[in-house]
Amino acid sequence: MSLPLAGLKILDFTTLLPGPYATQLLADMGAEVLRIESPTRPDLVKLMPPFVGGDPETGKGKVSAAHATLNRNKQSMTLDLKHPEAKAIIHKLLAEYDIVIEQFRPGVMQRLGLDYSSLKEIQSQLIYCSITGYGQTGPLKDRAGHDINYLALSGLASFSGHKETGPILSGTQIADIAGGSHHAVMAIMAAHIQRCTTNEGQYLDISMSDAAMSLTTMFGSNALASGEDPELGGEMLNGGLFYDYYQTSDDRYISIGSLEPNFAMILLTVLELTDWQKKMAEQSPLAQQQIRKAISDKVSTQTLAHWQAEFDKVDACVEPVLTMNEAAKHPHFVARGMISDATDELGNKIQQVNSALPFKSNTAHRIGKPLGGDSISVLQQLGYSAKEIAQLQESRGI
Repeated sequence: MSLPLAGLKILDFTTLLPGPYATQLLADMGAEVLRIESPTRPDLVKLMPPFVGGDPETGKGKVSAAHATLNRNKQSMTLDLKHPEAKAIIHKLLAEYDIVIEQFRPGVMQRLGLDYSSLKEIQSQLIYCSITGYGQTGPLKDRAGHDINYLALSGLASFSGHKETGPILSGTQIADIAGGSHHAVMAIMAAHIQRCTTNEGQYLDISMSDAAMSLTTMFGSNALASGEDPELGGEMLNGGLFYDYYQTSDDRYISIGSLEPNFAMILLTVLELTDWQKKMAEQSPLAQQQIRKAISDKVSTQTLAHWQAEFDKVDACVEPVLTMNEAAKHPHFVARGMISDATDELGNKIQQVNSALPFKSNTAHRIGKPLGGDSISVLQQLGYSAKEIAQLQESRGI
C-alpha cells in the first residue's frame, strides 16, 4: 500500500527546525518534498554534531545526525533566490509543485517576487504556508524571536515550573514544534482537502506565538473565566499536587501521575504510605506539600531500578524517567517501531527516531541529502541544458 500523501509535491524554503520538521512529517507520509536551499548560507542544523554516515575511512559524506533526520526522504536543490534566473526556475517548478512552505520574516518573499500573490498568478491552485514567530500582521510581525520568547509572550511560561525555580526550559521546542510544525501540517492538510472540492488554493499564516497561546487551552480558559492567572507550581498538573518527578537514591527520577483515587491507593501501598490516604485527598497547599515531602522522602531511599521493579508489578501511573538511549531500547518503543534504520548514499545504516504517525513505509528512510544533492537532476527535468546549468553554477545561482 502506498503512503497516503504520495503524489503531493511540496517546495520547502525553510531552515532550522519548525519548517523542516513539518516537511519531514509530510515526507514521512509520502509527499515529495524539494528543499530549496541557499548555496552560500547553510542551514545551521547541518553544522550540529555528531556527524553520521559517509566513508568510514575518509569521513567524506558525513552529515549532521539532526540534519539527516529532519530532512530525510527529501530532495535538496541549491538556488540563490536573488539570482536573475531564480524566479524563472521557481515558476517552472510550480507546474508540478503546488504547495509552498516558507519561514522567512514577513515581506522577504514579497521583495523576492516569490510571495503568495505573485506565485498564485503562476499556479492558480497554490497552497502557500508561511511559518513565522508572530504572524504576518500585528505590531510584532517584524520582530525577531525564538521558541523561548513565544512561550514567554503567550503566557505558557508563566506557569511552567516551580516557585523555587521560576519558569523552566523544556527539553524540546514546544512553540517551534507543537506550535509551528504541527499547526503547519494540519493547516496544509486541511487546505489540501478543501482544494480537492473547490479547486482553490489559499494562503496560510502560521504564527508560533499564536499557536503557543492556543496550547494553554485548559489553563488559559480557566484564567479568562476566573480572571485569576495560573501559578507556578500551584495547579493540578504543574506541581500544585503530588503529580511530579521524584529523585531516587541514585540521582535518577520516577514520574508519579497517580491522580485518580484507585491509582493513588496503589501508589501509597507500594510506597508503604497508606497512613497518608486521607491527607492525599485534601486540596489545601499545606496538605499537598506534606504528602509531596512524604513521597519524596520515601522515593529517595531506593534506586531507580528498585522502584521500576516494584511499579512494574502494578498499574499506578508511575514510570521511570529514561534517557534517550534507554527509551530507544525500551521493549514498548521497540515493539511500536519507533526506532528505524535510514540509509545514506553509500548504503550506511543510521538509526533514527521514527515518525509517530501510523503510516509506516516498508522501505528504509533516506537520510537528509547533502547541500544541493539534486540540483542538477531537478534542472535537467525542467529542461535546462548542460550549458545552461554550467552557466548557473559559474554565476553562483545554484
